[in-house]
Amino acid sequence: MARPTGKQNYGRVVLVSCLALLAAGLVADFLWASSHRFSSIGMSLPSSVTTVIGQLPPNSNGKDTGKKKDKVRERKLSATFQDLAAPELKWEKMAAAPVPRLDGAAIQIRNFLYVFAGYGTIDIVHSHVDIYNFVDNTWGGRFDMPKEMAHSHLGMVTDGRYIYIVTGQYGPQCRGPTAKTFVLDTDTNTWSDFVPLPVPRYAPATQLWRGRLHVMGGSKENRHTPGLEHWSIGVKDGKAMEKEWRSEIPIPRGGPHRACVVVDDRLFVIGGQEGDFMAKPGSPIFKCSRRMEVVFSDVYMLDEEMKWKVMPSMPKPDSHFEFAWKVVNNSIVIVGGTTEKHPETKKMVLVGEIFQFNLNTMKWYVIGKLPYRVKTTLVGYWEGQLYFTSGQRDKGPDDPAPRKVMADMWRTKLILNP
Repeated sequence: MARPTGKQNYGRVVLVSCLALLAAGLVADFLWASSHRFSSIGMSLPSSVTTVIGQLPPNSNGKDTGKKKDKVRERKLSATFQDLAAPELKWEKMAAAPVPRLDGAAIQIRNFLYVFAGYGTIDIVHSHVDIYNFVDNTWGGRFDMPKEMAHSHLGMVTDGRYIYIVTGQYGPQCRGPTAKTFVLDTDTNTWSDFVPLPVPRYAPATQLWRGRLHVMGGSKENRHTPGLEHWSIGVKDGKAMEKEWRSEIPIPRGGPHRACVVVDDRLFVIGGQEGDFMAKPGSPIFKCSRRMEVVFSDVYMLDEEMKWKVMPSMPKPDSHFEFAWKVVNNSIVIVGGTTEKHPETKKMVLVGEIFQFNLNTMKWYVIGKLPYRVKTTLVGYWEGQLYFTSGQRDKGPDDPAPRKVMADMWRTKLILNP
């Protein structure tokens, strides 16, 4: 029996109408998405552009509803992340170092700056010493280091003649640390062995204080875990007065790449970081692999009570300046370094400022800008002029990430806040 045609036609009309409405909706949605695809919300921006995160969407009248203003705050991010306002300085370019250096070390004795070791590239390390003469502004007197001495991340200090070199990383990439320690007699440029540290360390804070060589903090054998241990050993004229290291009060916060300074019988430990690059598991060349590090601005002091005291923090978190400081007119001057990672790109951010810690007032000042942002500079001071050489500079004024390892030497007149 045949079905009534009216009901059949009615069903077809309903089906066609539904399909038409669905198609219209899809077209409208596509047109809306096309018109908004380049809006700032969710767009991937170049690192040099300032973006605003957390902006409230407008309502149908083009005005903010205001309902979520208490929960959402505006946050501005810039490619020159955390650059601080600082006076412009007149920089003079001097004779460049014989080789570029990253994570090297430097000690000034009178008018000579002794520059040690360091990376040339991530696959090449230096195993010699270069000497800069501040009087005639020339480099010369190159000589080799002991074959078993570390090539980067050294602990180092001098008594004015003898230079004590403590542990550090042996080899390129992210190879392991050594516990071996040496002494250099700068009158004769001859080396001698010293009592090894109890365990290997990367970039430990190192100083001479009250007739003893103090070594503390740094990174442990895996290159990433902060060390809190603190040892000392009696020394005189480049020789150990004891057969082994003595345990001292642990440092409040461990880690490498910080300044360790003695002024007026007070020992200061400044800045630094927790964590560092590690060797990639299974890599035959110990290829460096990035890990999360925390850069901090902490400052601690030891005095006659042998207790750590918290001092005023740095103007911003800073690390990678273990040989980038000088004591001038009862102030500690710090040149460059690295700070917290960029919040957008997650890349390392270099520091382009010079800091002064006035020990009379216990206050920090930002006293100048460098020619570029740079880390692990090697610093000297001579006749009113502040010098720095080597290190790794930024990619340019709008990109604070690290790029080229440098050999340049610069100087400027140092002006301190009273």
